[in-house]
Amino acid sequence: MTTEAMKNEIEIFEIISHGGNARGLAYEALEAAEAFDFEKAEALIKQAEEELNLAHNTQTKLIQNELNGDLSEKSLLMIHAQDHLMTAISEQKLIKHMIRIVKKLAPAQK
Repeated sequence: MTTEAMKNEIEIFEIISHGGNARGLAYEALEAAEAFDFEKAEALIKQAEEELNLAHNTQTKLIQNELNGDLSEKSLLMIHAQDHLMTAISEQKLIKHMIRIVKKLAPAQK
């Protein structure tokens, strides 16, 4: 495996790792909201957004490299990383919406 291919694999795993972290944090935020701990839910969503930003930055770097003629080999691992990131983004958006709904339905806090 060439050094470039190894670098590419590391970046792919970064997308998978940060995307997975974001999903986990978003679901923790939803659990906090279910317990009406909205302060914790908001903090966890913020952490999830930071993880998604890291994954997205790596994805953007790979896309820019390709646009500049540095074509990377397409692999099942790359497809998995893209799928993982898109799913994390979608789930995080849905969970943020669900938290807003829970807030509206929450009993009045003393």
